[in-house]
Amino acid sequence: MAKLSVNIDHVATVRQARGGAEPDPVTAAQIAELAGAMGVTAHLREDRRHLQDRDLELLRRVVKTRLNMEMALTDEMIDIATRVKPELCTPVPEKREEVTTEGGLAVAGAEKHVTRGIERLHQAGILVSLFIDPDEAQIRASANCGADEIEMHTGRYCDARRREDVARELDALRRGAALARELGLRVNAGHGLNYRNVGPVAAIEGMGELNIGHSIIAHSVFVGIERAVKEMIALIDAARAE
Repeated sequence: MAKLSVNIDHVATVRQARGGAEPDPVTAAQIAELAGAMGVTAHLREDRRHLQDRDLELLRRVVKTRLNMEMALTDEMIDIATRVKPELCTPVPEKREEVTTEGGLAVAGAEKHVTRGIERLHQAGILVSLFIDPDEAQIRASANCGADEIEMHTGRYCDARRREDVARELDALRRGAALARELGLRVNAGHGLNYRNVGPVAAIEGMGELNIGHSIIAHSVFVGIERAVKEMIALIDAARAE
């Protein structure tokens, strides 16, 4: 059954715009949990454009549900993860010039590198979810590398405008989820999900965690984080009940 993990990166984005101390992403994470979120997601980028190392360390101390660290699969980030020890790490592709993550990790063709990174994280007792496109080759490669979970990139679904395009991308997510479960992988999804499009993804059979950040933080400007989180959870729960 789909659960919500709130990505608090964009709270830090606002803070970094002025280089001050507020708003505090750690406080945002605490409010999100109190509102019913079952996880907190935080992306520590190599260029530290939003979250900082200290944020991650504080999150590890205060998060009571599941802390998901998004990260580039580099030695630096693996070293940080094995020290901080979040419950889950989600390796993602990372380019310094991008505004946000653009597409899934290319696991197929890089199995040796990915497997080595997963093994290091597993040795520290950390579960690993690979952020990938809902593509058969990438899903099979993720299983072969020893991943525990995958997070299907929902960008193409969220960007689709024509009804037939939305249906095609949703079907790709459904087929990807079914294959992943068949291979023994837990299935998550995220990127671009919002209050209008989350329902069909939440309703996919076997969907575990939905990682949603920008839409919730944007809505919270008007209604506050607690209400924004509760409204998203209500939509997810309604989709599961249908």
